[in-house]
Amino acid sequence: MHRWLRPSLFQQVPKLPKVSGTQAIRALESLGFVVVRQRGSHVVMRKGSTGCVIPNHKEIKSGTLAGVLRQAGVPLEEFLRALH
Repeated sequence: MHRWLRPSLFQQVPKLPKVSGTQAIRALESLGFVVVRQRGSHVVMRKGSTGCVIPNHKEIKSGTLAGVLRQAGVPLEEFLRALH
C-alpha cells in the first residue's frame, strides 16, 4: 500500500464555516487580538507577540481561514465560540 493511501491520513477534520473578513476580525478581537494596521484589503492583527494577517474579503476561503487560525495560534473550537 502506498504511503499516501494510509487510513491515518484520512482523519476527520471539522468543517470550517464560511465567514467574511469582517466576521473573522470581530471574532479575533473578542479573543484579545487588536488591529495593528491595514494595507489594502489585508488587516494585520496582534495579540502579544503572536500576529496574523486577515484578508478583509466578502468571503474567506476555508484553506485561507485555516492558515489564519494556525498563524494566530487559535484552535478552531475557540474561534467558533467567538464567532457566535
